[in-house]
Amino acid sequence: MKKITIITVTYNCENTLPDTIQSVNQQSRRDEIEYIIIDGQSTDNTLEVIKNNESGIDKWISEADKGIYDAMNKGLKMASGEWVGFLHADDMFYNEHVVESIIEAISSGDYNACYGNLNYIQETPPHNIVRYWKSQTYSSKLLKRGWMPAHPTVYIKNELIQKLGYFNTNYKISADYDYMLRLFSNPNTDSLFIDKTIVNMRLGGVSNNSLKNIIRKSKEDYHTLRTNKVGGLYALFVKNFSKLFQFLARN
Repeated sequence: MKKITIITVTYNCENTLPDTIQSVNQQSRRDEIEYIIIDGQSTDNTLEVIKNNESGIDKWISEADKGIYDAMNKGLKMASGEWVGFLHADDMFYNEHVVESIIEAISSGDYNACYGNLNYIQETPPHNIVRYWKSQTYSSKLLKRGWMPAHPTVYIKNELIQKLGYFNTNYKISADYDYMLRLFSNPNTDSLFIDKTIVNMRLGGVSNNSLKNIIRKSKEDYHTLRTNKVGGLYALFVKNFSKLFQFLARN
């Protein structure tokens, strides 16, 4: 069993996927990684990128799906590593020692989840940092204040994933937030905050690329807050307002 499974979900990402694959294969503990790519039957040259890098990919599929969360669930079902996390096709690890840092941190105690910090970077070189998402050690009060860790920095023990289940595909934008609420409101979760930058994420995600999606995300966020009995409008307001401070923070 590999120590960590990393899953990349992609659709028509021929321009960014090579950087993602390279950042995985440059990791200093690459031999402890199971790398999976789930492609949604891309219509550009994404499939050629995958085939050209097949030696650095442990498992991959390319087939139609019902959206990003359906694809992420496929990845979770294929994962055989002790721990599982996602690195999407617009993202890169912060440096070549990220996985090594994660492995060393989770080996220091009996944890079943961990997370760290994240940079939002410009889409094009030189990829300057635009926002810095610094997380913090979890406490039960944080969820009601709209807190969540950056999902691309989260790694969860596979045995806990089997108990939590998969992403709720009824949500089109907020299934990752719903999953974080389920994870941290679970009394069996023993999480570790790793105070290091884990991922560089390119700006331009679906949730913020139009007013329609912003409104939809807010509605879905509110629904999952209520469904998970975490909070309501106050938590939603604080969650969105806190993002302003990420533009002021610096790594």
